[in-house]
Order: sequence, then C-alpha cells, then structure tokens
Amino acid sequence: MVDGEAWRRERAVLNAGRGRFGEVADGLYPDVPRVAGTPLLCRDAWIPAAPIPLEEIRLEWEAHPVPPAIADPDDGLPDGYRTYAEAVAALAPPKVFEDRPSYRLVAAEPPVLRLGPARYFDAVNVGESVAHELAAGVAGLPLRDQIGDPCDLSRRPALPAVTTVTVTTSGRYVLHRRDAAKVAHAGGLYQVMPVGVFQPLGDEPPDLWQCMVREYAEEFLGADEDYGDDFVHDDWPFHQAMTSARDEGRLRAHFLGLGVDPLTFALDLLTVVAVDDALFGGLFGDLVAVNDEGEVSMAPFGGPVPRPMQPAGAAALGLARRHRAALGL
Repeated sequence: MVDGEAWRRERAVLNAGRGRFGEVADGLYPDVPRVAGTPLLCRDAWIPAAPIPLEEIRLEWEAHPVPPAIADPDDGLPDGYRTYAEAVAALAPPKVFEDRPSYRLVAAEPPVLRLGPARYFDAVNVGESVAHELAAGVAGLPLRDQIGDPCDLSRRPALPAVTTVTVTTSGRYVLHRRDAAKVAHAGGLYQVMPVGVFQPLGDEPPDLWQCMVREYAEEFLGADEDYGDDFVHDDWPFHQAMTSARDEGRLRAHFLGLGVDPLTFALDLLTVVAVDDALFGGLFGDLVAVNDEGEVSMAPFGGPVPRPMQPAGAAALGLARRHRAALGL
C-alpha cells in the first residue's frame, strides 16, 4: 500500500508521459505481432487480409463466460481503496468516469466476435493498474508478469472499444487530441475519431453500428450521452440519416481488425468509415472544435502520423491507408 498523495503523484506522472511509457511497454513484447507496423499488439488471425463490411461481422453472445484470471488487483493501491477505479474516482477523477455496462470480448476470429457482460471499471482496474505499475517504476513489473500474454483474452477483462477512422473521399480524416484532465485513458495522445467503449444503452443485444452512431453524435456534434429511458435507435433522426446514407453507399463502414495497447492492454476494434464530402458536410457541418474529451481537427489522410498517437489510432489509420483502393479512398 502507498499513501494517497504519493499515489496521486504517480498517477500524474503516468498521465503526463503516456506516449513515453507506451514506448517502454512496446519494448517488452518483442515477439508479439504488431498491427500495420504500429505498437498495437495482435494475433495474426485478428487482422483480416481485406476490410470486412461492417454488416458481415457476426457478434455472438455468451451470458456466463469463465471469469478472467486477473480481475481486481490490489497491489500498489493507496490505503483505504479496494480497486484502482475507486482510487481514481476519489483522488484523481477525470471529467468523464462512470461505471457503465459494457461488453467483454471472450473470443475473436473475425468475422466472428464472441462477447459477454462486463462493467467499464473492470477494464480500468486492470489496465490502469498495469500502466501505473510501469510508470511508478515497480521492480519486476509483477502485475504485468502475472497477466502474461496481452493477447490472451482469458487473462484479464478485455473490454473492447470501437476505434473508427473517419475519412472523406477528398482525403481528410478527423483527428482528436485527448485531454488528460477529461479522460481516464490515453490522455495527452492523438487519436482518430470517433472512439468509444463498446457499450449498450440498456438490455439490447450488442450492435456495433448503433454504438458507432452514438459516438458520432457525442464526439462530432457534442450531443449528450444521456439518451433517456424511452430512447429508440430506429426512431432517432440522426441514426436514420446515418443508416440511410450507409444503405445508399454514400457512407461505407468496414471492420479492419483488432489489437491491444501495450501500455494499458486496452482492446480496440478497428473500423473505418469513408464518407462522401457532401454528406460529411450535411451530417457533420457543425463539427465541434472541442468536445468532452479533447480538441478536434481535420488532417490530411496521406500526411504524417501525429505524435504521440494512441497505438489503436495509428493502427486504424495504417490499415485504412493500406486498403485505400478497396475502400474507395
């Protein structure tokens, strides 16, 4: 155990240096495959040879999966706190930090992804603990060693986020600079947009497209995350507009693969959405400059990768560029 002030200082060191600590963590896995030459870790079967239309991704449900081997590590926590998320909420709370229902990825062999129930803090308790351990310089990195293979989904709660690179047909993509004061994960790093933890609103079955559309509304347009008890996706005008555009081929969504961040073991499903320019203006003409998680801008699709960039964003961008002809870009 450590005192709360010392833990808070260690947490601040982590948040101020995630790019640098990510490079250190990357070096710990020399034999693990990478996604598109980036630090994002993967298994070969996780990266399809060609983009898969989003509608061809099959989500299977496992209501009672075997619990992960490592769930709630307590080493290195400040006195009086049972979990890492509890310590963050009390001692270093970001602006956005809620324990919402989420999905745990149990198995992955695209186009099939097998999911089970989870809570958002399940991933925080392990992923941020293992990153904190590295930033604090703990000898031997015992928690990281205990978890072992970062691509073994049975070792920890592996909660997927959906990382989407949004590209216009004229060759620009939406770029995000995540604010460490606002987010619990990847603060200070660049990222593509939108990105969000794969979560349900209620008890509806998992649906990648619905999750992505909500993230577009929240991150691009500044919409509220509270949709209310009576919300129905199919009745929502923004969802109707996005879905109609997709059905008409003016917006094309593809799955690119998945991978694991070497610092936090965050798991990302990588997708790309190609949008006709006129449609982009119609849907996102009110694109915000700042949202609840950081600063928003546009960048050239063929330009240099901004640094420091979150591995999942760099990987999604790299795969989208690799397949630009197939994607109509």
